[in-house]
Amino acid sequence: MSVLLRDVLTALDALYPPETALGWDRVGLVTGDPDQPVRRIHLAVDPTLAVIDEAIAAGADLLITHHPLLLRGIHSVATTFAKGAAITRAVVADLAIFCAHTNADVADPGVSDALAAACGLTQVRPLDIEDGQPLGRVGELAAPTTLRAFVEALAAQLPPTAGGIRVSGPATASVCRVAVLGGSGDDRFAAVRAAGADVYVTADLRHHPASEAREEARGGPPYLVDAGHWATEWLWLASAQERLLAALSGGSPEGTTVETYVSTLRTDPWDFVVGAIDAGGAH
Repeated sequence: MSVLLRDVLTALDALYPPETALGWDRVGLVTGDPDQPVRRIHLAVDPTLAVIDEAIAAGADLLITHHPLLLRGIHSVATTFAKGAAITRAVVADLAIFCAHTNADVADPGVSDALAAACGLTQVRPLDIEDGQPLGRVGELAAPTTLRAFVEALAAQLPPTAGGIRVSGPATASVCRVAVLGGSGDDRFAAVRAAGADVYVTADLRHHPASEAREEARGGPPYLVDAGHWATEWLWLASAQERLLAALSGGSPEGTTVETYVSTLRTDPWDFVVGAIDAGGAH
């Protein structure tokens, strides 16, 4: 029996209810006809032109992304603009696009749960609450370890990027309680301190908020780990794939005819770095 897009949308809305998205967000179906058949689903973090081309070339009928294509208002879909070109390519190819953004961030399991698992955390609980929804996670490592050893273990779980992982704190500092927030997280330092975290793993840490947070810590915890926006959220795609397949098959991933593929195309915007130093000291 063929699966229609509306069937997939029903499953996605159950997994990531649109009403749980934060008030500023734009989630859900961007392009597509609910009555079109879906045989292959592509999953990615960003709906970039390259990702859309990859999905079309792979014969996908649906592209599920974490980040919205149309978060901010636009006034033209002409192909002279990147957004217009993206929409046009998708529509011409009958490629439906769906995004689950902050509704996937606050889901259980969601984006931060995948990051918490990559960190090896147990006793995981919400880090903060916004609009009545849990944001981020905080948990415990199985045993204390050094900051450097923790970050090296995390790096082995993350997809590599040109920028790598930035760390603020002594390499030999002991860490056990870890707070995480996939994607941008430098507006949650108060919650991280309140949780008593030894280290905070997130992304997009700006100079002034990060500097002020380290000043508040007086050189001690919480130490900061900027693991990259794309990398910290890419981890969620495998979980979304598994849960969606189970929902479409009534609980058994082998029971659906829909094929899925998690894109490994790196949509992190940076390509290389020059002049980086490791000031963290020896192992």
